[in-house]
Amino acid sequence: MRTNIVLDDRLVREAMKLARAKTMREAVDIALRRFVQSGRQKKLLNLYGTGGIRRDYDYKRARSGT
Repeated sequence: MRTNIVLDDRLVREAMKLARAKTMREAVDIALRRFVQSGRQKKLLNLYGTGGIRRDYDYKRARSGT
């Protein structure tokens, strides 16, 4: 998708330097990918303690069907 946006030049230069990106497009792409990845990780962390396997779950007993 193509779009035109106004970006802070200093911020873009710093992002390019930190990401070792050769182009502005590459820097923006890297930043977006990292932002999405971070958001996904936060969702997973928020699930901690909300369910899953109980501490007293006995997988051996569950296999034997007793």
